[in-house]
Amino acid sequence: MKVELFVPCFVDQLYPETAFNTIKLLEKAGCEVFYNSNQTCCGQPAYNAGYWEQAKETGTKFLSDFSETDYIVAPSASCVGMVKSGYSDLFTNTTVHNKCRNIQSNIFELSDFLVNVLKRDYFGAELDGKAVYHDSCSGLRECKIKEEPRLLLSKVHGLEMVEMKDTDMCCGFGGTFAVKFDAISSAMAEQKVNNALEQGAEYVISTDLSCLMHLQGYIDKNNIPLKTMHLADVLANGWLESTEY
Repeated sequence: MKVELFVPCFVDQLYPETAFNTIKLLEKAGCEVFYNSNQTCCGQPAYNAGYWEQAKETGTKFLSDFSETDYIVAPSASCVGMVKSGYSDLFTNTTVHNKCRNIQSNIFELSDFLVNVLKRDYFGAELDGKAVYHDSCSGLRECKIKEEPRLLLSKVHGLEMVEMKDTDMCCGFGGTFAVKFDAISSAMAEQKVNNALEQGAEYVISTDLSCLMHLQGYIDKNNIPLKTMHLADVLANGWLESTEY
């Protein structure tokens, strides 16, 4: 199966290992992964800030960079959610209306694709410790994923998953929200981190590095013994030699 990889901006610039681990997972699942190095932003920052014309320019390039017939997979529910939802505002009844609809149907967040398209939930990953899962706003509300990442994490050897209080509450990042309302944003991060610590967690895992980057900033500033990890990095960690996957 051919899959086109979409690597969001901050993954490309700040967390490239997550992109490489996404490729490893897709290839291990039997996919042929294609990466168009000309791809850029999906337009979400401009869209969220209210600059829809600029977002439309960026989105038009996105639509031209990807095929409307192949699956498109990204390690980011936020950016996938932008394409699935935000693009309807930008491109409905335009000259690229049909192509937009086709791409919206074919783009998937990683865990959604692994579980619901490829029907794979075990990769032989290993990580010792206790973790909580953070439901990102985009993952839960735009991509409609909740059980998929939890199913994948339940198969990780050595990892004890526990549920924290208010797991579906925003972490406080929210893109430009964290810039405009930094005090509120920091307080929300503090609440999320405290909820994780109450469960004795050593890791906070999510599908969105924007959330994790925000939480890790609070964690590092306050010297808290907690680590954030992207789902792809967990699933590609400590692979065991096994014939089961």
